Amino acid sequence: MQTISSIAGLKESIQLLEAEQSIKGQILKDQLFITYESLKPGNLLKYTLKEISSSPNMIDNLAGTAMGLLGGYISKKIIVGASGNIIRKLIGSILQFGVTNVVAQNSEVIKSFGQTLFQHFTHRKELSSKSHVS
Repeated sequence: MQTISSIAGLKESIQLLEAEQSIKGQILKDQLFITYESLKPGNLLKYTLKEISSSPNMIDNLAGTAMGLLGGYISKKIIVGASGNIIRKLIGSILQFGVTNVVAQNSEVIKSFGQTLFQHFTHRKELSSKSHVS
């Protein structure tokens, strides 16, 4: 910073500093408003969903986890049913945990196996409908 030797120079420096302070204050207010808006629960949810939908790996992970949870729940319902037996419920919970983990960790294999089965049955159906038409 340069040395100020006159009153006019001092007044000019004060005006420059006041203008700089005003600009920085406005920038700070704008940033505070942006931060406030981004921390609203609705906006947090919107940004999170946008982030999830833009990441293909995240969608695959969520799909695998959902398949695992569903598979575990169904296996427990099959084993336990409407039973009130505590041993059966314990075995059902252990089975649910195991099936959930296995399905979630091998979701890609299960998906490809399901797609192969689907293609096999639809191809077989097409062949049988073509043979009936001929």
